[in-house]
Amino acid sequence: MNKDTLTGLRDYLFATLSKDNILWLAFELQNYVKKKQELKPYTTDEIRQMIEEGEKQVERGEYYTTDEVFRKYEKYMQLETT
Repeated sequence: MNKDTLTGLRDYLFATLSKDNILWLAFELQNYVKKKQELKPYTTDEIRQMIEEGEKQVERGEYYTTDEVFRKYEKYMQLETT
């Protein structure tokens, strides 16, 4: 992720989470780093498999259009603010 994306994510979290939730998340992130869990990159075969599965899902009609995603998000945000 680039810096702008991370900054946007941070700002979103700060705007939506309570102080207690932010502290919990910070603690969880610190623990994650302390465990020194290394992320391993996907192999080319794993990426191909994910792409193939995604294409099969599209063929089966198992996807959301952009409009559907935005409607679901707007509905979710309305529920969060009430």
